[in-house]
Amino acid sequence: MKKYSLLLVFLFFTYYLLAQNSSSVWSELKMTHSDEWNLADSIEKYRTGIIVVKTDPKTSVELDQQKHEFWFGSAVTSAAFNGNLSEQDADMYKQKIIENFNVGVTASSLKWHHMEPEKGKVNFLTTDRILSWADEHNLPMRGHNLYWGIYYVQDWVKALTDKQLFDELGKRARTIAPRYKDRFVEYDFNNEMMHGDYYQERLGPGITVKMVDWIREYDPDAKLFLNDYDILTGRMLQEFSDHIKDLQGRGMTIDGLGVQGHLHAEDFSRDTLRYALDVLAKFGLPIRITEFNMPGQRSRFLQDKTLVPTKEEEEKFAGNLKDYYRICFAHPAVGGILSWGFWAGANWIPASSLYKKDWSPTASLNAYRSLVFDEWWTRFEGKSNKEGYCIIRAFFGTHKIKVNGVEKIIQLTKKNKAAYVEF
Repeated sequence: MKKYSLLLVFLFFTYYLLAQNSSSVWSELKMTHSDEWNLADSIEKYRTGIIVVKTDPKTSVELDQQKHEFWFGSAVTSAAFNGNLSEQDADMYKQKIIENFNVGVTASSLKWHHMEPEKGKVNFLTTDRILSWADEHNLPMRGHNLYWGIYYVQDWVKALTDKQLFDELGKRARTIAPRYKDRFVEYDFNNEMMHGDYYQERLGPGITVKMVDWIREYDPDAKLFLNDYDILTGRMLQEFSDHIKDLQGRGMTIDGLGVQGHLHAEDFSRDTLRYALDVLAKFGLPIRITEFNMPGQRSRFLQDKTLVPTKEEEEKFAGNLKDYYRICFAHPAVGGILSWGFWAGANWIPASSLYKKDWSPTASLNAYRSLVFDEWWTRFEGKSNKEGYCIIRAFFGTHKIKVNGVEKIIQLTKKNKAAYVEF
């Protein structure tokens, strides 16, 4: 009878949460278009659930979040793993990744033109080192990227005949997919196809689906994301939507949408970002903000990397970062944000870094950590009620619960909305 009562309590809270979150995607979109859309309310609705703790009546309960389910990540520079940084900087770089992020993405080591600049001479070493280190620290890794048919096509690839190019594209899949099976949680497939695709120009539109088939032949569980830019600025939102439909119409299975977050200048349009996410959410696919910088690619700080922001500019960038992260975290379709560099010593836009070259913190670091590890981090101390229940609203992720000196780890997920643990 006791177990039956506990089950009823848990089912009640689960049903309550599902009812609160059961609106269709369209109703969510209508909400985000409303002028009255409240980011805090949306974050609570889509990023938190209920943990039910059962113990003795009037007993102290402590909870400390260990990790977010939502991805707060960063690009991982090859320089920290291939000897191009000093040992001191490389160690500090790795330490700061673990302190600040829960997912990483290879910045360049996996790119075909970096991995195989000369035909047949494939450098796996840097990627293997990154993955081994990530495994040691339980850091999931995204693979960026499998193919990139724009800007950086190797000269030796361009010199191939059509038949040879077809064979080499297949060889790339046979080389990467089985080697890194189950090592990368997802891949950026063929980077920035909307802006140019050398392979398709040479071999026709059917080659894109063929490349997907090759990857999945050797790694059936590979998650393949599109990754493109100027979408969250609204400039190419319609073109990207048409691009997705075109690829799906050709028979390509798309596992998610990667949209780069650095095509703005020193500031960004809040309304445009929200609207773009709403439009993309209609596809029903996971969304990752794959490459975030603030200030961004159209700022004068990329045009002249020697520029140093004033204190006032640093504070403005920190405020912009908070707004950008809040909008994305509040949106139910977004599953993560990954910055494209966090240290001025290895960041293509140094002014957008969380740490300066000497590793001193910037205002943006304080802004970032205040969100991820304070505002959106669950810590709880309280007592169970007279029936022995303690009900805690918490952010989705991994939590450590302590009762009477006993500790248990529990997962609270967006999928299940609720979790139950008994002491």
